Amino acid sequence: MRPLFIAGNWKMNPATAKEAVALAEAIKNGVGPAADVRVAVCPPALFLDQVDAALANSPIGLGAQNMHWKPDGAYTGEISGAMLNDAGCTHVILGHSERRHGMGETDAQVNAKLHTALAVGLIPIVCIGETQQEREGGQTEDVVAGQLTGSLAGISAEQMVGIVLAYEPVWAIGTGLTATPAQAQGVHEFIRDWLTKLFGEATAARIVVQYGGSVKPDNAAELLACPDIDGALVGGASLKEADFLGIIRAAQVVAAKSQA
Repeated sequence: MRPLFIAGNWKMNPATAKEAVALAEAIKNGVGPAADVRVAVCPPALFLDQVDAALANSPIGLGAQNMHWKPDGAYTGEISGAMLNDAGCTHVILGHSERRHGMGETDAQVNAKLHTALAVGLIPIVCIGETQQEREGGQTEDVVAGQLTGSLAGISAEQMVGIVLAYEPVWAIGTGLTATPAQAQGVHEFIRDWLTKLFGEATAARIVVQYGGSVKPDNAAELLACPDIDGALVGGASLKEADFLGIIRAAQVVAAKSQA
């Protein structure tokens, strides 16, 4: 069985390091030493060091929200993989829709970052997903397949096992809309089939594919119970201790049932 993986993307929140540390500590205390569900938090880059210290001696991973594909150089405002390693990061989000659609990030750039992240030992969370216009136009599978093809170019089956994918329909991010479990499972099944064709059934069966898109405590259990959904990339709800821990608890219940 693939482990369920719940990651919190804090985006450009909270406003201060003090608040970030308090949130990290609250999540750490709520999760405890249990490792039945994988958990990570991805705060703003400025707070990585402080959050890393707050998460000491816990199973919670620390993720960055972006990185550059070059190891160093004249790239004003960017952050390298080595810097993320030094800050204690274990994960990095790549190709989030807010960067793809809001900042023009391309599949080729995501791919370059992916290769660099793997080279420095970070676990990449590679995001893919369609807009509402693309879904309504019946283009979901074409868009997702195109993003997978471009973002994962040159990746071997062995490398793929160390990569997390996150399907995040753009129309369900920050809108309050959520794909129904059937809609989400349908795309996740398509992703699993695509991975099987490219990397083989054994490899595809090991790859964690999260769902991202207005995941909350009250819909988490139903989404996570779907056979091809292996966790959640959580946005707004990850900024509220009770909500994020509620999603983690839902994942723990689903995991326990699957092992019974």
